[in-house]
Amino acid sequence: MNSPLDQKQADEIRQQVRDSYAEVAESSNNGSCCGEQSSCCGVSDDAAINALVSTRLGYSEDDLANVPAGADMGLGCGNPRAIASIKPGETVLDLGSGGGFDCFLAAAETGESGHVIGIDMTPAMISKARNNTVTGKYSNVEFRLGEIEYMPVANETVDVIISNCVINLSPDKQQVFSEAFRVLKPGGRLAISDVVASTELPDEIRNDLALYSGCMAGASQVSELHDILMNSGFEKISIAPKDESKEFIKDWAPGRGVEDYVLSATIEAVKPGGRCCSGGCC
Repeated sequence: MNSPLDQKQADEIRQQVRDSYAEVAESSNNGSCCGEQSSCCGVSDDAAINALVSTRLGYSEDDLANVPAGADMGLGCGNPRAIASIKPGETVLDLGSGGGFDCFLAAAETGESGHVIGIDMTPAMISKARNNTVTGKYSNVEFRLGEIEYMPVANETVDVIISNCVINLSPDKQQVFSEAFRVLKPGGRLAISDVVASTELPDEIRNDLALYSGCMAGASQVSELHDILMNSGFEKISIAPKDESKEFIKDWAPGRGVEDYVLSATIEAVKPGGRCCSGGCC
């Protein structure tokens, strides 16, 4: 298990991540939000390139066509909506919402009776997402500036939390999942795509701030994440690594061999409680 970070290290990581994704939001086309030639960020002003990245992650052509131009920024490591089972009328929270891509897709599933909230700690991302909301005329989507360790969301108001390759960026994952537990309604669920470590990361990866903002150095091992979720109060925990994700992860930091240490996974869990039905409590 990784040693706890001190406050100075945690602050350095947050600032590095914030600066890196501000560059993405501001359409910096230097090929890297991570200090590498390629990264999980898929940074590009070319919509065709971003679409290629997103379809590789599990999104459909219809998904890409049904959001405002610029919402798909080629970010992520999977498609959390594929496991979220979002229902009409639900309240959905997206952690690290970026340009709003997953929020806008979720909005179509919740319908006008539902509500979608995106949280991002980067002001430039929030501005971009809000502009996309106006462009797409979404009445059931809002974006809030904040850190996922301290979510600007009331207790027990959310049905499902989604997130795409963001929680690995946090230097305090226990705090993130404790907050997730707080804001979820009883019976609420997690549906997350993220990067996990398949083995202990070597120091040259773990201590590289560029690889941290690149969704690699901050990855936790599956057993560690399972313990964090358990400690937060979740049940029905499922963490499923995807071996095939190594094919695109190796492009994030060419020549560094990161694919030997990290891979994408789906993370699911449920907050106990909720309504009871014929099949038991759900």
